[in-house]
Amino acid sequence: MTRVAYFDCFSGCSGDMILGALLDAGFALDTLNKGLAQLNISGYQLSAEKVQRSSIAATKFNVVVDGESHHHHRALSEILEIIDSSSLSQNVKKKSSAVFQRLGGVEAEIHSVTIEQVHFHELGAIDTIIDIVGTIFALEVLRIEHFYSSALPVGSGNISTAHGILPAPAPATLQLLALAGAPVVSAPESSTPPGELVTPTGAALVTSLASFRRPAMKVDKVGYGAGSKDFKTWPNILRIWLGEEIPENDEGELILLETNIDDMNPQIYGYLMEKLLAEKALDVWFTPIQMKKNRPAIMLSVLAPAYTEAKLTGIIMRETSTLGIRVRRVSRHTAQREIIEINSSLGRVRAKVKRFGADFVDVSPEYEDCRLIALERNLPLQEVSRIIEIEARQYVASHS
Repeated sequence: MTRVAYFDCFSGCSGDMILGALLDAGFALDTLNKGLAQLNISGYQLSAEKVQRSSIAATKFNVVVDGESHHHHRALSEILEIIDSSSLSQNVKKKSSAVFQRLGGVEAEIHSVTIEQVHFHELGAIDTIIDIVGTIFALEVLRIEHFYSSALPVGSGNISTAHGILPAPAPATLQLLALAGAPVVSAPESSTPPGELVTPTGAALVTSLASFRRPAMKVDKVGYGAGSKDFKTWPNILRIWLGEEIPENDEGELILLETNIDDMNPQIYGYLMEKLLAEKALDVWFTPIQMKKNRPAIMLSVLAPAYTEAKLTGIIMRETSTLGIRVRRVSRHTAQREIIEINSSLGRVRAKVKRFGADFVDVSPEYEDCRLIALERNLPLQEVSRIIEIEARQYVASHS
């Protein structure tokens, strides 16, 4: 399966929060140090410590730089040269450079200069280079192939920048989010004080790498990256989910949704079935039942992958008169199915072959094909099905 990362940015996102979350999920600080040592920069030290953010334990990632390095401003071309001349993999170089080029393009537009004239201030400091390159290096080592993110809370009030006091979010952050069409939400005003929640570095990483949706996935690790501020009444953390993406054709864990309905127009049931099947329900069926006061009713049953639970229950609640839905975790044994086409004595026809393990179990002619042949040749449908089943069995036996 494909390894994926989902960043749950309910309290915002920054470069150090992303790396803190990855370290909290098990990525080794020593490995990060060795990877970043391949860059031709010095004058910094990395550290990670466990902290509390509103009673939740998280990892705070820190880059400690000397005073001279911290105030050194770099042109985009200098940063790209540092990345390109390193011994990091081509994948890390390419993605890291793309993030900085995106930042450079936004800064150039905001300040109405050419991209060659852009000099990074906060963004060009060593810690930002480490945040961007370190994140992409860590994702490569962890073999993360796809990156997803939640909507981003952008903060409020004013922030202090190298260009003076500006409204939150910073212009570069807002422009990056706009270019990516990223979904944004408001943070709880009662819990988060005014200020920046998504930094330009965090926005550049997320908008360069992520699709803004939560995938169906099997989560095997969770990490919490702490922000610098402690809001006390709100956990200022970024949460990362690492795991394997569930393909659309992989059932995964199954659920059975059931509800009893005794007061709905029966014309709706056919429409409801079509809608549920279109949203990846595996099977839908209706069972006549008797309810209290001997009232006739229908029990709706829906077998579906567990990851579709929210969507399917929403459909049932909106499209029916039910007030409640029962949910059970279920499992099932399935046979392998294969559709074959044979040139039978009655014409070309499809048949479904059923196998269990390595054993051939059964074969069933495709109904619509048999029906068409029966109509064209004016033969009984059951005779057509019998002839094709015999010939299909012979075909399977000769090709096994």
